Amino acid sequence: MAIMTSYLKTTILLAGLTAIFMAVGFLLGGKTGLIIAFVMALGMNLFSYWNSGDMVLSMYGAREVDAYSAPEFHGIVARLAERAGLPMPRVYIIQNDQPNAFATGRDPEHAAVAATTGLLQRLTPEEIAGGWRRAA
Repeated sequence: MAIMTSYLKTTILLAGLTAIFMAVGFLLGGKTGLIIAFVMALGMNLFSYWNSGDMVLSMYGAREVDAYSAPEFHGIVARLAERAGLPMPRVYIIQNDQPNAFATGRDPEHAAVAATTGLLQRLTPEEIAGGWRRAA
């Protein structure tokens, strides 16, 4: 239910932004401007849908890690994914002292989890996992 609501909200937002873009296109170029604006909006929306996860990871300079280069963090993510019944996401580390973490991707098969070095240095494995050991 929550996932469906999220998709619905995203669809409404993108449709609204596309309508605004098309209205500006119409004001600037009439019917031709409207069509050009629609094609551009459609292209931008498709590009964003397919590439947004990689774009944000690239923006932060994230580097992908595996079980050998970051065994503890990779293991935490693997255990959480397994417990949730999700496929293993790609795992990234961002060189930054500010503690932060996020997940991105268009669906579970194209998911990625990233954490900063600041977060990994300051928190315990249990804190990083959000208390998964207590719930086990």
